[in-house]
Amino acid sequence: MQVHVLDGSLRPVPPGTPGELCIGGAGVGRGYLGRPDLTAERFIRDPFSAEPGARLYRTGDLARRLPDGRLVFLGRIDEQIKVRGYRIEPAEIVAALNRHPAVEESVVVGHQAAPGDTRLVAYFVPAPGRRPSRAELQGFLGTRLPDYMVPGTFLALPSLPLNASGKVDRAALPAPEGDQLLRDEAFIAPRTPLERRIAGILAPLLRLDRVGVHDNFFMLGGHSLLGTQLIARLREVFCVDLPLRSIFRAPTVAELSAEIERLLLEKLQALSEDEAARMLR
Repeated sequence: MQVHVLDGSLRPVPPGTPGELCIGGAGVGRGYLGRPDLTAERFIRDPFSAEPGARLYRTGDLARRLPDGRLVFLGRIDEQIKVRGYRIEPAEIVAALNRHPAVEESVVVGHQAAPGDTRLVAYFVPAPGRRPSRAELQGFLGTRLPDYMVPGTFLALPSLPLNASGKVDRAALPAPEGDQLLRDEAFIAPRTPLERRIAGILAPLLRLDRVGVHDNFFMLGGHSLLGTQLIARLREVFCVDLPLRSIFRAPTVAELSAEIERLLLEKLQALSEDEAARMLR
């Protein structure tokens, strides 16, 4: 029996790269009883065998091969989440999150915040006596995963709901809101009218009930599309020429406030005496 880890085009992937677990050799069955459609999908011609009629079984399981040849099971391919054009394997995020000393177990799902806007939500059971902050978990994952794989929302639960087969019952997970929603311990509310106005624009855009002055737009689930909407709204409200790159350079309420103050001051200083006088009438 031969075990392969293959990409979508049935090509072997390098060690460490996730792929579909496929099995070939004499031990492969002939198909599913009474399911010719599923048989045709899962039992295909084996491209790695010279034996006439040899079949390759596509398991639908996601795995990666370690340098020593061992295989690590990552979950089912049908559990993939597509976020902003990226296909994400939740099991990879779970594996990384479970390595945090304050996390006993976890599950990651895609939550549709709005049509076409899917966001990653991590549910986890804290280790006894531990209560990590969102910033702590995001920082931990940020050193191990690409930015687009770091969840913006974390919920702490006493236990993960299980179905009759002992697997996590995703349908029974609570909505990502309320008291279980993990927040940063160092939350600082907006302090000035300008910061409050910016936070008031950010919160509904990110579908949050509050945004602190030092909360990072991208760590809260923001992305380039929402960034475009945010910049358009800030331009409309404050009448300043705020470039899109501003959200990358100044991703917090405090930093955006400072940037807008600077632009407003430049705009004021550029006024002529007559223009300034007309504005004061």
